[in-house]
Amino acid sequence: MNDLRFRPAVGSDLSTLVRLRDDAARWMNFRGNTGQWQPGELDEEHFRRIMEDGEVWIAELQGRPVGAWELWWEDPEAWGPQPPTAGYVHRLMVDRTAALPGTGLRLLRAAERRVAEAGRTLARLDCLAGNARLTAYYVDSGYHVVGRKEGKPQPGGTTKSYTLLEKPLR
Repeated sequence: MNDLRFRPAVGSDLSTLVRLRDDAARWMNFRGNTGQWQPGELDEEHFRRIMEDGEVWIAELQGRPVGAWELWWEDPEAWGPQPPTAGYVHRLMVDRTAALPGTGLRLLRAAERRVAEAGRTLARLDCLAGNARLTAYYVDSGYHVVGRKEGKPQPGGTTKSYTLLEKPLR
């Protein structure tokens, strides 16, 4: 597990990011969580846009991508206008065929460190309202439920409701 390395994604990672996202969606659906993500929802252009406006990070184990996440510096669709005190973690993805247990938490901690390095004092994220398992995972990781966003726009034009969580960073 000490060999896990993090690096910013680059253009040549776009197909890997789509694969990680689609594989994570299939894994969620297999486990009965059919409302959060669906395979095929996001394409390379999505990740390219995020790399232009925010950050996308890749986690590698012995040179193989085993996870990724997006880091946004604002998220007005979920959180409304906010002062620049938070980083917003999105699409935390783990390759379940290659990652070791605990990799998801290591990705989350790396995202939090990046937020703190940027001088921000809060890490924020959201998950599908009603996803008790994922909400509990984030609460167990030190996040606190601070609200709910009804009708957040999704890829393809649908809307969903989300639980909003945040964690103060030291």
